[in-house]
Amino acid sequence: MTATTPTATAAHAAPTARTGRLARLWRGRPEDAPWARPAFLGLLAVTTALYLWNLSASGYANSFYSAAVQAGGESWKAFFFGSLDAANAITVDKPPAALWPMALSVRLFGLGSWQILVPEVLMGVGTVAVLYAAVRRRFGAGAGLIAGAVLALTPVAALMFRFNNPDALLALLMTVAVYGVLRALERAEGAAKWLVLAGVAFGFAFLTKTLQAFLILPPLALVYAVCAPARPLRRFGQLGLAGLALVVSGGWWVALVELWPAASRPYVGGSQNNSFLELTFGYNGLGRINGNEVGSVGGGGGGGQGGGWGETGPLRMFNDSIGGQISWLLPAALLLLLAGLVVTWRAPRTDTARAAFLVWGGALLMTLGVFSFMAGIFHEYYTVALAPYLAALIGMGAAVLWEERTRFAASAGLAAAAGVTAWWGWTLLGRTPDYLPWLRWTVLVAGAVAALGLLAAGRADRRLGLAAAGLGLAAGLAGPFAYTLETLSTGHQGSIVTAGPAGAGFGGRGPGGGGPRMDGGDGGRNGGTQPPNGFPNGFPGGGQAQGGQFQGGQFPGGRMQPPGGQSQGGQNQPSTGQNQPSTGQNQPSTGQNQPSTGQNQPSTGQTGQTGQAPAGQMPGFGERGGMGGGGGMGGLLNGASVGAEAKEKLLQDADAYTWAAAAVGAQNAASYQLATEKPVMAIGGFNGSDPSPTLAQFKEYVAEGKIHYFIGSGGGGAGGGMGGAGSSSEISTWVQENFAAVTVGSATFYDLTSEK
Repeated sequence: MTATTPTATAAHAAPTARTGRLARLWRGRPEDAPWARPAFLGLLAVTTALYLWNLSASGYANSFYSAAVQAGGESWKAFFFGSLDAANAITVDKPPAALWPMALSVRLFGLGSWQILVPEVLMGVGTVAVLYAAVRRRFGAGAGLIAGAVLALTPVAALMFRFNNPDALLALLMTVAVYGVLRALERAEGAAKWLVLAGVAFGFAFLTKTLQAFLILPPLALVYAVCAPARPLRRFGQLGLAGLALVVSGGWWVALVELWPAASRPYVGGSQNNSFLELTFGYNGLGRINGNEVGSVGGGGGGGQGGGWGETGPLRMFNDSIGGQISWLLPAALLLLLAGLVVTWRAPRTDTARAAFLVWGGALLMTLGVFSFMAGIFHEYYTVALAPYLAALIGMGAAVLWEERTRFAASAGLAAAAGVTAWWGWTLLGRTPDYLPWLRWTVLVAGAVAALGLLAAGRADRRLGLAAAGLGLAAGLAGPFAYTLETLSTGHQGSIVTAGPAGAGFGGRGPGGGGPRMDGGDGGRNGGTQPPNGFPNGFPGGGQAQGGQFQGGQFPGGRMQPPGGQSQGGQNQPSTGQNQPSTGQNQPSTGQNQPSTGQNQPSTGQTGQTGQAPAGQMPGFGERGGMGGGGGMGGLLNGASVGAEAKEKLLQDADAYTWAAAAVGAQNAASYQLATEKPVMAIGGFNGSDPSPTLAQFKEYVAEGKIHYFIGSGGGGAGGGMGGAGSSSEISTWVQENFAAVTVGSATFYDLTSEK
């Protein structure tokens, strides 16, 4: 007999265990089909590759959040509060949870485009994975793969999972919350822990985008209260435990901020009284619903018409600006939701299939209703919140009707879903007639053929039915896939971004999706607003919207009137739905700021270059004193170009000051901060309308030698902010009266250490 030593046995067992784990990872659950797990891993790999492709083309994306990420990478205090600068003058106008993953990445790997945007990509891939897991458990791997593919190829999802706004993390957390509720609905034992997971997801979603996190909370709670397998008292007790988890996970940060002495923390950006609770229930809360947003600019005026943010109503998600972002499969999702509920109508109370339709459908309808009728600030990219719910219903509904396809009503439902999706894709592609004109008719014809095939799927050979289903899916995804590829091939910067080709949304493609071009000069190396190792000719794809201006020459909703009632350069003309040129005196300087030609021209490192509006100026809007570096609405949305000369000046003795400079508006301050990696105070926060700092506080900072420069407009004015009369305007006037102006490249600097 041969003896076997314990050491030899352990050595043999270790690789066997590792091999077994790898095999299980590749094979998946024993009950799954052999192709299921490899297909899922392939879906994640393709999604990751697509979202990482050309990622750096967006540079710092939204400089507003990138500046806060840079600050958080430098200062733990700024990290905690979500401050716009490392010296902690003011925070962003959202809670900071979405900034934390990016700030940790920057702290570990340094400041750059990939360091900021890769965490967003991982959130997108994670959302696809969680969605697949949620759908697969009840409806099979095929349904999960369809849902995951629909989500990954939704244009607005491809945009926002590569962008640094809070919406990417919000979508992930909402999908996790739904997953937790669905798991809790499966069985009474262990339900509490899944509800706690959902509560924690809701809590951190609140710390991501405040009250938007709670839009889907009512339908999820209601479905669990009615459909959970436990007895009623136990159900409500479990919901109470989930509510406690929500309050703790979302409330700890709020409590610390509200209890923290205001004098030793940054001002709460977006609020008018330095209160996060006011920000939550005002500007970021009810104001978004009724349009009465104190401190907002260009927003809705209430009355239920959307004000400056477009018409409200049940067809809002299908209109010209939003339809191409999210609505490609929305009609089919609504149809399949109805079909799924009809099929499961007579199921027992605790049936998990019907509960899944109610949960995902309730989340979709609740969010859809709020987005359709909210009168306050609304951007096209908000609709990424709908994408997971819509995708889940497509996968689930298709799976349920396929199982029932021998019944004519089910096959007719599949045919109707394929047909209406092809027709709506044909309609949406018709809104951009110059973009792949052949695709429009291909989608329509393929969808019609697929609908006819699906109509007979119950009586035809299974392989023919599968071919028809595959053709219908391909036809339905062809349009969004094309728009997604266009989105991935183009850089997006600024505050307002849209997916797809030019004309697909409010601003088409390019910086801000609708603002003027704000190149980085010679890139981050030479003082631009571009990350290090950037592109010498500015951000790829960094052109204007179609024709070098806003689509139709309009701001959202057809208005382009500057806030505050009057620009420094002239009078605001009554809105006619078109951008009127300024009638004032501040004209672009000869040889510098040339009118836009609608073409993307190579950057010269100066703000005034052929093919772009002057820094901070909307095309056709006239230069305006205001936001530093050019001001105007363009400065509000996209920031300013930073030349090498300006960067060099700001870096001189910068470490001797708390803030290297101050500028009105967060986007402008962010541009200079990202170029220098030194704190730049954002006077008035994002809009330039927050009362921080006051004139008295600013004078005190200047007297104490804490601020080196004030950055005014390129037209020679100090800049008055976007909020009209207020502290930013008072500060600008005081600076202009007491300090000499020096032109530095395209900007005007005031040395606050040397009075006139």
